Amino acid sequence: MAGPSDIYAFKDALIVLGTAAVVAPVVQRLRISPVLGFLVVGAALGPHGLGRLADYSRAIDWLTVTGERQIAFIADLGIVFLLFFIGLELSMRRLITMRRLVFGLGGLQVVLSALAISLAAFWFGQPAAAALIIGTCLALSSTAIVMELLSGQRRMMSTTGRTSFAILLAQDLAVVPLLFLISALGGHSEGSILQGVIVALVEALVAVAVIALVGRVILKPLFRLAASTDNPEFFMAATLLIAVGSGVIAAYAGLSMALGAFIAGLLLAETEYRRAVEAMIDPFRGLLLGVFFFSVGMHIDLSFIWREPFIVVGGFVAMMVLKTILLVPLCRLFGVPWAASVETSLLLAPGGEFAFIGIGLATQFGLVDPRIAAGVLAVVSLTMATLPFVSLFARRAARRVAQQVTGDAPATQLPPSDHVKRVIVVGHGRVGQLVCEQLEKHGISYIAADRDAVRVERWRKLGRPVYFGDASNALFLQRCGIDEATGVIVTLDTAAVDDVVRAVRARRPDVMVVARAHDAEHARHLYTLAVTDAVPETIEASLQLAESALVGLGVPMGQVIASIHERRESVRAELQAAAGGTASMTERIRRARREKVVKP
Repeated sequence: MAGPSDIYAFKDALIVLGTAAVVAPVVQRLRISPVLGFLVVGAALGPHGLGRLADYSRAIDWLTVTGERQIAFIADLGIVFLLFFIGLELSMRRLITMRRLVFGLGGLQVVLSALAISLAAFWFGQPAAAALIIGTCLALSSTAIVMELLSGQRRMMSTTGRTSFAILLAQDLAVVPLLFLISALGGHSEGSILQGVIVALVEALVAVAVIALVGRVILKPLFRLAASTDNPEFFMAATLLIAVGSGVIAAYAGLSMALGAFIAGLLLAETEYRRAVEAMIDPFRGLLLGVFFFSVGMHIDLSFIWREPFIVVGGFVAMMVLKTILLVPLCRLFGVPWAASVETSLLLAPGGEFAFIGIGLATQFGLVDPRIAAGVLAVVSLTMATLPFVSLFARRAARRVAQQVTGDAPATQLPPSDHVKRVIVVGHGRVGQLVCEQLEKHGISYIAADRDAVRVERWRKLGRPVYFGDASNALFLQRCGIDEATGVIVTLDTAAVDDVVRAVRARRPDVMVVARAHDAEHARHLYTLAVTDAVPETIEASLQLAESALVGLGVPMGQVIASIHERRESVRAELQAAAGGTASMTERIRRARREKVVKP
């Protein structure tokens, strides 16, 4: 039977588990990020909080984490899996799709912010290596908190959500060279800063090449073997082996375990086992990350904040202002609307969890003075703790900016209220521009709506009737003439399609609504929302490919057009039937097509 001393050895683990089981759910019900709950509890119950009084009270000793080393191993696993999860979420396909924002906007944000903060740290007397590490660490934002806030608000597909996600992806990628840089500078501290950077890049290329080569050789065979047993326990074991094993190999090579886990996740993201791995480890993800953030909170020196409140608050204000001022013009440079630029910049101005990893590692290598590290981490923790409040302020600021832009810019003037029958085109991107071009060619009166103020202003200068506004807003639709509209064409490629269709149908159940869909599944969903017609991009692309191929092979044009049209109608009927379509739906489609559209 275990004695009191044996039970005492488990009390730190029980405190962490109690935080995950009790505190985190309570905090989440209060609509506060659980990450902040772990941070605050870790700081309060850690050695820099109530743990200072543990020697004076047996009760406090049992309620605080005093054996920091006892949970260090679990915290290290949390860091490893944090980077492993990020590697899984990244994929070459996603990076290629968002390459302009990720490598352009995100890359510039990281470089310029790191350079500005590094110069400030160097000006305040920090050595070049320490200034570079501090600047790069503070240039990064909190992926965990920002993504959770946007997901909770269901705004991941908004302009702010997509822009923030792209910049956070770039920041996650920047972690790799940052960890290499710290390792290289720590191992070659006698050389110059330039030498350290060059060594870091060389080691990065060699290590990534080796781990990638080994990973590609053993990754798929290992998971194929585990999957063939049809036993989830073996699949879990293979996942843990890859994540932790890659970290151990990287650590043995003189690098960080987190870096090896990141590369393993990145390699695994390109395989057919990615979704299965995500589903397997998802239940443990929150707990492991919670332990990581709990350990981060334990390292927050509350006494430093108490002793030097002006330094911490000054650093907080300087960091928020500097990163915001740098990011707003960058977002505008890449065509992000003013409102989204302001909100994104404020959301990403606070520091992130990687500052604790990077500066902690640099402190271990002796690159950053522990007292300086304590002050920097105090500033970062304060910015992270205030992120939910910063988010609220950012949304209000974005609304005010949007109102000012709407009131001042000629591109955002109100649509006409002349009760003329027109087609309403929602979205004036690549697809919407082609639709408007065809409407003009056939002499059909229309107006277009878009939420990108820069795009709207550019096309209005060219004489096109495009107006700034949110087409899911009933008042805006009414202003656009939804009551007299002869049809609505939704060309958006985001989740906002559903909101627009619902708003249109709530006002005009009888109007023709043609909506753009991603694929057949999305088209079936749109039919359940009572669209007249849904045009799935994947199917249309296939039909156009087939048409070009048949004509090129010598089949008469008339036969090709007839067969393609027949196939398109059969696909449409199948989608409507799968969505629960009825004969009345088909009749409404035919009636809408026979309806004579009023011309100007």
